Amino acid sequence: MSTTDAPADRPAAGRPPAGSAERCPGCRSALAVNERFPTWCPSCEWNLLPPEPAPTNRTPRQQRAAERAERREEAARRDVRERSEQVFNLVSAGGSDLRDGSTTAAFALAGVVHLVSLTVLLLGLGLVTGLLLPGWPGRLLGVIALAVAFQLRPRLGRPSRDGVLDRTAAPALYALVDRISEELGAPKVDSIAVDGEWNASFAVLGLRRHRQLTVGLPLWTALAPQQRVAVLAHEIGRCVNGDRRRSLWNGSALGALVEWYRMTVPSPTRTQRGLIGVLVVLAELVANRVLWVLNRAVHGLTLLMNRLWMRAGQAAEYRADLLAVRLTSVADTRGALTALLHRQTFETVLNRQRTVPPRRTGSGRDATPDLWQSLAEAVRTVPPLETERRLRAAARLAEAVDSTHPPTDLRLRMLTAAEPEQHRHPVVLDSGRAALIEAELAARRERIAVDLL
Repeated sequence: MSTTDAPADRPAAGRPPAGSAERCPGCRSALAVNERFPTWCPSCEWNLLPPEPAPTNRTPRQQRAAERAERREEAARRDVRERSEQVFNLVSAGGSDLRDGSTTAAFALAGVVHLVSLTVLLLGLGLVTGLLLPGWPGRLLGVIALAVAFQLRPRLGRPSRDGVLDRTAAPALYALVDRISEELGAPKVDSIAVDGEWNASFAVLGLRRHRQLTVGLPLWTALAPQQRVAVLAHEIGRCVNGDRRRSLWNGSALGALVEWYRMTVPSPTRTQRGLIGVLVVLAELVANRVLWVLNRAVHGLTLLMNRLWMRAGQAAEYRADLLAVRLTSVADTRGALTALLHRQTFETVLNRQRTVPPRRTGSGRDATPDLWQSLAEAVRTVPPLETERRLRAAARLAEAVDSTHPPTDLRLRMLTAAEPEQHRHPVVLDSGRAALIEAELAARRERIAVDLL
Protein backbone atom coordinates (compact mmCIF):
# COMPACT_ATOMS: atom_id res chain seq x y z
CA MET A 1 0.00 0.00 0.00
CA SER A 2 1.27 3.41 -0.87
CA THR A 3 1.87 5.97 1.85
CA THR A 4 3.80 8.52 -0.15
CA ASP A 5 3.47 12.24 0.32
CA ALA A 6 0.46 13.60 -1.53
CA PRO A 7 1.26 16.20 -4.20
CA ALA A 8 0.39 19.70 -3.05
CA ASP A 9 -1.91 20.37 -6.00
CA ARG A 10 -4.43 17.65 -5.12
CA PRO A 11 -5.88 16.29 -1.88
CA ALA A 12 -4.34 13.18 -0.37
CA ALA A 13 -6.13 9.83 -0.58
CA GLY A 14 -8.94 9.32 1.89
CA ARG A 15 -9.49 13.01 2.65
CA PRO A 16 -13.06 14.05 3.47
CA PRO A 17 -14.82 15.81 0.58
CA ALA A 18 -14.18 19.52 0.17
CA GLY A 19 -16.62 21.63 2.12
CA SER A 20 -17.44 18.90 4.65
CA ALA A 21 -16.62 19.18 8.33
CA GLU A 22 -13.14 17.86 9.05
CA ARG A 23 -14.41 14.99 11.15
CA CYS A 24 -13.38 11.34 11.11
CA PRO A 25 -16.01 9.23 9.29
CA GLY A 26 -15.36 6.45 11.80
CA CYS A 27 -15.36 8.06 15.24
CA ARG A 28 -16.24 11.71 14.46
CA SER A 29 -13.01 12.98 16.04
CA ALA A 30 -11.56 16.23 14.74
CA LEU A 31 -9.03 15.72 11.94
CA ALA A 32 -5.85 17.68 11.32
CA VAL A 33 -5.41 18.34 7.60
CA ASN A 34 -2.07 18.84 5.88
CA GLU A 35 -2.05 19.25 2.11
CA ARG A 36 1.20 17.31 1.77
CA PHE A 37 0.10 14.14 3.53
CA PRO A 38 -2.87 11.79 3.87
CA THR A 39 -5.48 12.82 6.42
CA TRP A 40 -6.02 10.15 9.05
CA CYS A 41 -7.49 9.67 12.50
CA PRO A 42 -5.12 8.86 15.38
CA SER A 43 -8.06 7.77 17.55
CA CYS A 44 -9.52 4.97 15.41
CA GLU A 45 -6.79 4.83 12.71
CA TRP A 46 -9.19 5.59 9.89
CA ASN A 47 -7.20 5.97 6.66
CA LEU A 48 -3.99 4.87 8.38
CA LEU A 49 -3.16 3.06 5.13
CA PRO A 50 -4.72 5.09 2.31
CA PRO A 51 -6.39 2.69 -0.15
CA GLU A 52 -4.86 2.20 -3.55
CA PRO A 53 -7.08 2.56 -6.64
CA ALA A 54 -8.67 -0.77 -7.51
CA PRO A 55 -7.31 -2.26 -10.77
CA THR A 56 -9.78 -2.12 -13.63
CA ASN A 57 -10.61 -4.67 -16.32
CA ARG A 58 -9.88 -7.67 -14.14
CA THR A 59 -11.57 -10.91 -15.06
CA PRO A 60 -13.29 -12.87 -12.25
CA ARG A 61 -10.44 -15.37 -12.38
CA GLN A 62 -7.82 -12.65 -12.05
CA GLN A 63 -9.76 -11.09 -9.17
CA ARG A 64 -9.88 -14.40 -7.30
CA ALA A 65 -6.15 -14.91 -7.89
CA ALA A 66 -5.43 -11.41 -6.58
CA GLU A 67 -7.53 -12.05 -3.47
CA ARG A 68 -5.72 -15.34 -2.82
CA ALA A 69 -2.37 -13.60 -3.22
CA GLU A 70 -3.47 -10.90 -0.76
CA ARG A 71 -4.53 -13.53 1.78
CA ARG A 72 -1.20 -15.34 1.42
CA GLU A 73 0.65 -12.06 1.88
CA GLU A 74 -1.34 -11.23 4.98
CA ALA A 75 -0.74 -14.71 6.43
CA ALA A 76 3.00 -14.40 5.76
CA ARG A 77 2.99 -10.98 7.42
CA ARG A 78 1.27 -12.39 10.51
CA ASP A 79 3.77 -15.24 10.66
CA VAL A 80 6.73 -12.87 10.46
CA ARG A 81 5.17 -10.66 13.11
CA GLU A 82 4.53 -13.53 15.51
CA ARG A 83 8.05 -14.91 15.18
CA SER A 84 9.54 -11.43 15.51
CA GLU A 85 7.51 -10.82 18.65
CA GLN A 86 8.86 -14.07 20.11
CA VAL A 87 12.45 -12.96 19.49
CA PHE A 88 11.65 -9.50 20.89
CA ASN A 89 10.21 -10.96 24.09
CA LEU A 90 13.17 -13.29 24.46
CA VAL A 91 15.75 -10.52 24.03
CA SER A 92 13.76 -8.15 26.28
CA ALA A 93 13.87 -10.77 29.02
CA GLY A 94 17.65 -10.97 28.75
CA GLY A 95 17.77 -14.12 26.63
CA SER A 96 19.93 -12.65 23.89
CA ASP A 97 22.27 -15.64 23.64
CA LEU A 98 22.95 -15.98 19.92
CA ARG A 99 23.74 -19.71 20.10
CA ASP A 100 20.77 -22.06 20.24
CA GLY A 101 19.41 -25.12 18.47
CA SER A 102 18.32 -23.23 15.38
CA THR A 103 21.79 -21.68 15.06
CA THR A 104 23.39 -25.13 15.21
CA ALA A 105 20.96 -26.37 12.55
CA ALA A 106 21.85 -23.38 10.35
CA PHE A 107 25.55 -24.23 10.65
CA ALA A 108 24.74 -27.84 9.68
CA LEU A 109 22.63 -26.75 6.71
CA ALA A 110 25.48 -24.53 5.53
CA GLY A 111 27.69 -27.62 5.73
CA VAL A 112 25.28 -29.54 3.51
CA VAL A 113 25.40 -26.74 0.93
CA HIS A 114 29.20 -26.78 0.90
CA LEU A 115 29.21 -30.60 0.74
CA VAL A 116 27.02 -30.57 -2.37
CA SER A 117 29.34 -28.10 -4.08
CA LEU A 118 32.39 -30.18 -3.11
CA THR A 119 30.73 -33.39 -4.33
CA VAL A 120 30.02 -31.90 -7.76
CA LEU A 121 33.63 -30.68 -7.96
CA LEU A 122 35.08 -34.09 -7.05
CA LEU A 123 32.70 -35.80 -9.47
CA GLY A 124 33.89 -33.54 -12.28
CA LEU A 125 37.54 -34.17 -11.47
CA GLY A 126 36.95 -37.92 -11.34
CA LEU A 127 35.24 -37.90 -14.73
CA VAL A 128 37.79 -35.64 -16.44
CA THR A 129 40.73 -37.76 -15.23
CA GLY A 130 38.98 -40.97 -16.28
CA LEU A 131 38.90 -42.47 -12.78
CA LEU A 132 35.11 -42.85 -12.79
CA LEU A 133 34.20 -43.30 -16.45
CA PRO A 134 37.01 -43.83 -19.00
CA GLY A 135 36.58 -42.47 -22.52
CA TRP A 136 35.49 -39.20 -24.10
CA PRO A 137 31.83 -39.37 -22.92
CA GLY A 138 33.02 -39.40 -19.33
CA ARG A 139 35.41 -36.53 -19.93
CA LEU A 140 32.66 -34.50 -21.58
CA LEU A 141 30.40 -35.08 -18.59
CA GLY A 142 33.32 -34.15 -16.36
CA VAL A 143 33.78 -30.83 -18.10
CA ILE A 144 30.07 -30.12 -17.66
CA ALA A 145 30.28 -31.09 -13.97
CA LEU A 146 33.27 -28.81 -13.46
CA ALA A 147 31.41 -25.96 -15.13
CA VAL A 148 28.49 -26.54 -12.77
CA ALA A 149 30.86 -26.76 -9.79
CA PHE A 150 32.35 -23.43 -10.79
CA GLN A 151 28.89 -21.86 -10.76
CA LEU A 152 28.11 -23.50 -7.41
CA ARG A 153 31.27 -22.21 -5.76
CA PRO A 154 30.84 -20.26 -2.52
CA ARG A 155 30.29 -16.58 -3.18
CA LEU A 156 32.38 -14.34 -0.96
CA GLY A 157 31.36 -11.08 -2.57
CA ARG A 158 33.54 -8.30 -3.90
CA PRO A 159 34.14 -4.89 -2.39
CA SER A 160 32.48 -2.14 -4.39
CA ARG A 161 34.78 0.20 -6.28
CA ASP A 162 32.09 2.69 -7.24
CA GLY A 163 31.89 5.70 -4.96
CA VAL A 164 34.74 4.59 -2.69
CA LEU A 165 36.50 7.37 -0.80
CA ASP A 166 40.13 6.73 0.14
CA ARG A 167 41.62 7.92 3.40
CA THR A 168 43.54 10.77 1.82
CA ALA A 169 40.38 12.19 0.21
CA ALA A 170 38.18 11.90 3.32
CA PRO A 171 40.39 12.04 6.43
CA ALA A 172 37.68 13.56 8.65
CA LEU A 173 35.11 10.89 7.75
CA TYR A 174 37.61 8.08 8.28
CA ALA A 175 38.69 9.65 11.58
CA LEU A 176 35.07 9.62 12.78
CA VAL A 177 34.56 6.00 11.70
CA ASP A 178 37.88 4.95 13.28
CA ARG A 179 36.87 6.64 16.54
CA ILE A 180 33.58 4.74 16.57
CA SER A 181 35.41 1.47 15.84
CA GLU A 182 37.81 2.16 18.71
CA GLU A 183 34.98 2.85 21.15
CA LEU A 184 33.20 -0.36 20.15
CA GLY A 185 36.34 -2.49 20.11
CA ALA A 186 35.86 -3.27 16.42
CA PRO A 187 38.57 -3.47 13.74
CA LYS A 188 38.97 -0.47 11.47
CA VAL A 189 37.10 -0.46 8.17
CA ASP A 190 39.16 -0.94 5.02
CA SER A 191 37.05 1.34 2.82
CA ILE A 192 34.04 3.62 2.85
CA ALA A 193 31.72 3.84 -0.16
CA VAL A 194 29.05 6.50 -0.66
CA ASP A 195 26.00 5.75 -2.83
CA GLY A 196 22.51 7.10 -3.55
CA GLU A 197 20.50 4.67 -1.41
CA TRP A 198 18.26 5.51 1.53
CA ASN A 199 20.24 3.17 3.74
CA ALA A 200 23.62 2.32 5.21
CA SER A 201 25.32 -1.08 5.30
CA PHE A 202 28.44 -2.94 6.34
CA ALA A 203 29.89 -6.07 4.78
CA VAL A 204 32.97 -8.28 5.05
CA LEU A 205 33.85 -9.36 1.52
CA GLY A 206 36.28 -11.51 -0.43
CA LEU A 207 38.95 -13.96 0.66
CA ARG A 208 40.87 -11.15 2.33
CA ARG A 209 37.72 -10.29 4.34
CA HIS A 210 37.67 -6.68 3.25
CA ARG A 211 35.55 -4.60 5.65
CA GLN A 212 33.52 -2.08 3.68
CA LEU A 213 31.12 0.50 5.09
CA THR A 214 28.57 1.93 2.67
CA VAL A 215 26.79 5.18 3.46
CA GLY A 216 23.67 6.22 1.59
CA LEU A 217 24.05 9.95 0.95
CA PRO A 218 20.27 10.70 0.90
CA LEU A 219 19.81 9.17 4.36
CA TRP A 220 22.97 10.86 5.62
CA THR A 221 21.64 14.23 4.43
CA ALA A 222 18.37 13.81 6.30
CA LEU A 223 20.01 12.94 9.63
CA ALA A 224 21.18 15.21 12.41
CA PRO A 225 24.90 14.91 13.29
CA GLN A 226 24.44 12.61 16.29
CA GLN A 227 21.94 10.50 14.37
CA ARG A 228 24.68 9.97 11.78
CA VAL A 229 26.94 8.72 14.55
CA ALA A 230 24.18 6.33 15.65
CA VAL A 231 23.83 4.90 12.14
CA LEU A 232 27.59 4.42 11.79
CA ALA A 233 27.78 2.81 15.24
CA HIS A 234 25.00 0.37 14.37
CA GLU A 235 26.73 -0.70 11.15
CA ILE A 236 30.21 -1.00 12.66
CA GLY A 237 28.68 -2.78 15.64
CA ARG A 238 28.05 -5.75 13.35
CA CYS A 239 31.72 -6.65 13.88
CA VAL A 240 31.24 -7.11 17.61
CA ASN A 241 27.57 -8.04 18.11
CA GLY A 242 28.16 -11.79 17.73
CA ASP A 243 26.28 -12.10 14.45
CA ARG A 244 27.42 -15.40 12.92
CA ARG A 245 25.33 -14.98 9.79
CA ARG A 246 28.13 -12.94 8.24
CA SER A 247 30.88 -15.47 8.90
CA LEU A 248 32.77 -16.99 5.98
CA TRP A 249 31.13 -20.39 6.52
CA ASN A 250 27.52 -19.21 6.64
CA GLY A 251 27.69 -16.17 4.39
CA SER A 252 29.27 -18.12 1.55
CA ALA A 253 26.67 -20.89 1.91
CA LEU A 254 23.82 -18.42 1.63
CA GLY A 255 25.50 -16.81 -1.38
CA ALA A 256 25.80 -20.26 -2.99
CA LEU A 257 22.08 -20.89 -2.44
CA VAL A 258 21.26 -17.61 -4.16
CA GLU A 259 23.37 -18.70 -7.15
CA TRP A 260 21.70 -22.12 -7.18
CA TYR A 261 18.34 -20.41 -7.32
CA ARG A 262 19.38 -18.30 -10.32
CA MET A 263 20.77 -21.32 -12.15
CA THR A 264 17.58 -23.37 -11.75
CA VAL A 265 15.08 -20.76 -12.93
CA PRO A 266 13.22 -22.42 -15.88
CA SER A 267 13.70 -20.75 -19.24
CA PRO A 268 10.76 -19.82 -21.52
CA THR A 269 9.78 -22.52 -23.98
CA ARG A 270 10.37 -21.45 -27.57
CA THR A 271 8.07 -22.26 -30.48
CA GLN A 272 9.65 -24.69 -32.95
CA ARG A 273 8.52 -26.18 -36.25
CA GLY A 274 9.05 -29.63 -37.72
CA LEU A 275 9.75 -32.96 -36.08
CA ILE A 276 13.07 -31.85 -34.64
CA GLY A 277 11.46 -28.70 -33.35
CA VAL A 278 8.75 -30.73 -31.59
CA LEU A 279 11.42 -32.93 -29.97
CA VAL A 280 13.29 -29.82 -28.82
CA VAL A 281 10.12 -28.36 -27.30
CA LEU A 282 9.39 -31.64 -25.49
CA ALA A 283 12.95 -31.74 -24.18
CA GLU A 284 12.64 -28.15 -22.95
CA LEU A 285 9.36 -28.95 -21.24
CA VAL A 286 10.92 -31.91 -19.41
CA ALA A 287 14.01 -29.89 -18.51
CA ASN A 288 11.89 -27.00 -17.24
CA ARG A 289 9.87 -29.38 -15.06
CA VAL A 290 13.05 -30.73 -13.53
CA LEU A 291 14.44 -27.21 -13.08
CA TRP A 292 11.18 -26.07 -11.50
CA VAL A 293 11.39 -28.85 -8.90
CA LEU A 294 15.05 -28.01 -8.18
CA ASN A 295 14.26 -24.30 -8.05
CA ARG A 296 11.48 -24.82 -5.52
CA ALA A 297 13.76 -27.04 -3.44
CA VAL A 298 16.51 -24.40 -3.43
CA HIS A 299 13.95 -21.71 -2.59
CA GLY A 300 12.75 -23.80 0.33
CA LEU A 301 16.32 -24.33 1.58
CA THR A 302 16.98 -20.59 1.41
CA LEU A 303 13.82 -19.82 3.39
CA LEU A 304 14.74 -22.51 5.91
CA MET A 305 18.22 -21.09 6.42
CA ASN A 306 16.84 -17.58 6.86
CA ARG A 307 14.28 -18.88 9.37
CA LEU A 308 16.94 -20.79 11.32
CA TRP A 309 19.04 -17.64 11.52
CA MET A 310 16.10 -15.42 12.43
CA ARG A 311 16.46 -15.51 16.21
CA ALA A 312 20.24 -15.04 16.21
CA GLY A 313 20.10 -12.46 13.43
CA GLN A 314 17.38 -10.30 14.95
CA ALA A 315 18.98 -10.50 18.40
CA ALA A 316 22.23 -9.31 16.81
CA GLU A 317 20.43 -6.33 15.24
CA TYR A 318 18.97 -5.36 18.61
CA ARG A 319 22.44 -5.55 20.13
CA ALA A 320 23.81 -3.33 17.37
CA ASP A 321 21.10 -0.76 18.15
CA LEU A 322 22.06 -0.83 21.83
CA LEU A 323 25.70 -0.32 20.86
CA ALA A 324 24.60 2.79 18.97
CA VAL A 325 22.80 3.99 22.10
CA ARG A 326 25.98 3.50 24.10
CA LEU A 327 27.89 5.86 21.82
CA THR A 328 25.14 8.46 21.36
CA SER A 329 21.79 8.37 23.16
CA VAL A 330 18.38 6.74 23.03
CA ALA A 331 16.92 9.86 21.39
CA ASP A 332 19.57 9.94 18.66
CA THR A 333 19.20 6.24 17.87
CA ARG A 334 15.39 6.55 17.83
CA GLY A 335 15.71 9.52 15.49
CA ALA A 336 17.95 7.54 13.13
CA LEU A 337 15.52 4.59 13.06
CA THR A 338 12.52 6.86 12.56
CA ALA A 339 14.29 8.55 9.64
CA LEU A 340 14.27 5.20 7.82
CA LEU A 341 10.48 5.57 7.55
CA HIS A 342 10.89 8.79 5.54
CA ARG A 343 12.02 7.05 2.37
CA GLN A 344 8.64 8.05 0.91
CA THR A 345 9.54 11.71 1.37
CA PHE A 346 12.87 11.15 -0.36
CA GLU A 347 11.14 9.53 -3.34
CA THR A 348 8.63 12.39 -3.53
CA VAL A 349 11.40 15.01 -3.49
CA LEU A 350 13.28 13.03 -6.12
CA ASN A 351 10.27 12.89 -8.44
CA ARG A 352 9.63 16.61 -8.06
CA GLN A 353 13.27 17.51 -8.64
CA ARG A 354 13.23 15.51 -11.87
CA THR A 355 10.61 17.90 -13.21
CA VAL A 356 12.75 20.97 -12.48
CA PRO A 357 14.57 22.14 -15.65
CA PRO A 358 18.35 22.42 -15.27
CA ARG A 359 19.67 25.93 -14.74
CA ARG A 360 22.47 27.45 -16.82
CA THR A 361 25.51 28.71 -14.97
CA GLY A 362 27.85 31.47 -16.03
CA SER A 363 30.23 28.92 -17.51
CA GLY A 364 27.46 27.59 -19.74
CA ARG A 365 27.21 24.26 -17.92
CA ASP A 366 23.98 22.83 -16.55
CA ALA A 367 23.69 23.18 -12.78
CA THR A 368 22.18 20.29 -10.84
CA PRO A 369 18.96 21.28 -9.04
CA ASP A 370 19.50 21.55 -5.30
CA LEU A 371 18.30 18.07 -4.47
CA TRP A 372 20.03 17.88 -1.12
CA GLN A 373 18.69 21.13 0.30
CA SER A 374 15.17 20.21 -0.80
CA LEU A 375 15.51 16.77 0.76
CA ALA A 376 16.76 18.09 4.09
CA GLU A 377 13.95 20.66 4.20
CA ALA A 378 11.28 18.13 3.26
CA VAL A 379 12.32 15.67 5.96
CA ARG A 380 12.69 18.42 8.55
CA THR A 381 9.14 19.63 7.91
CA VAL A 382 7.41 16.25 8.11
CA PRO A 383 4.89 16.96 10.90
CA PRO A 384 4.82 14.77 14.04
CA LEU A 385 1.33 13.50 13.13
CA GLU A 386 2.58 12.14 9.80
CA THR A 387 5.58 10.56 11.50
CA GLU A 388 3.18 8.89 13.94
CA ARG A 389 1.08 7.60 11.03
CA ARG A 390 4.15 6.09 9.40
CA LEU A 391 5.20 4.47 12.66
CA ARG A 392 1.77 2.89 13.14
CA ALA A 393 1.60 1.82 9.50
CA ALA A 394 5.04 0.21 9.79
CA ALA A 395 3.90 -1.65 12.89
CA ARG A 396 0.73 -2.91 11.20
CA LEU A 397 2.64 -4.07 8.10
CA ALA A 398 5.62 -5.41 10.10
CA GLU A 399 7.90 -3.30 7.92
CA ALA A 400 11.65 -3.72 8.31
CA VAL A 401 14.75 -2.43 6.56
CA ASP A 402 15.01 -5.87 4.93
CA SER A 403 14.28 -9.51 5.73
CA THR A 404 17.35 -9.79 7.99
CA HIS A 405 16.20 -7.03 10.37
CA PRO A 406 13.46 -7.04 13.00
CA PRO A 407 10.41 -4.86 12.26
CA THR A 408 11.36 -1.23 12.80
CA ASP A 409 8.65 -0.64 15.42
CA LEU A 410 10.05 -3.48 17.55
CA ARG A 411 13.53 -1.98 17.30
CA LEU A 412 12.10 1.30 18.56
CA ARG A 413 10.32 -0.47 21.42
CA MET A 414 13.56 -2.21 22.38
CA LEU A 415 15.23 1.18 22.81
CA THR A 416 12.76 2.15 25.52
CA ALA A 417 14.38 -0.51 27.74
CA ALA A 418 17.86 0.84 27.07
CA GLU A 419 20.04 2.39 29.75
CA PRO A 420 19.19 5.94 30.92
CA GLU A 421 20.58 8.90 29.04
CA GLN A 422 24.29 9.50 29.57
CA HIS A 423 25.66 12.80 30.73
CA ARG A 424 28.56 12.53 28.29
CA HIS A 425 28.41 10.90 24.87
CA PRO A 426 31.61 9.03 23.94
CA VAL A 427 31.48 10.20 20.32
CA VAL A 428 30.29 13.69 19.39
CA LEU A 429 30.13 14.99 15.83
CA ASP A 430 30.55 18.69 16.42
CA SER A 431 29.82 21.38 13.86
CA GLY A 432 33.48 21.77 12.88
CA ARG A 433 34.05 18.12 12.04
CA ALA A 434 30.62 17.88 10.43
CA ALA A 435 31.55 20.74 8.09
CA LEU A 436 34.83 19.04 7.16
CA ILE A 437 32.99 15.81 6.33
CA GLU A 438 30.45 17.70 4.22
CA ALA A 439 33.31 19.25 2.25
CA GLU A 440 34.79 15.79 1.66
CA LEU A 441 31.42 14.53 0.38
CA ALA A 442 30.82 17.51 -1.94
CA ALA A 443 32.14 15.81 -5.08
CA ARG A 444 30.10 12.67 -4.40
CA ARG A 445 27.00 14.79 -3.75
CA GLU A 446 27.20 16.32 -7.19
CA ARG A 447 27.84 12.98 -8.88
CA ILE A 448 25.05 11.14 -7.03
CA ALA A 449 22.58 13.97 -7.68
CA VAL A 450 23.27 13.69 -11.41
CA ASP A 451 22.80 9.91 -11.29
CA LEU A 452 19.55 10.18 -9.32
CA LEU A 453 18.05 12.89 -11.49
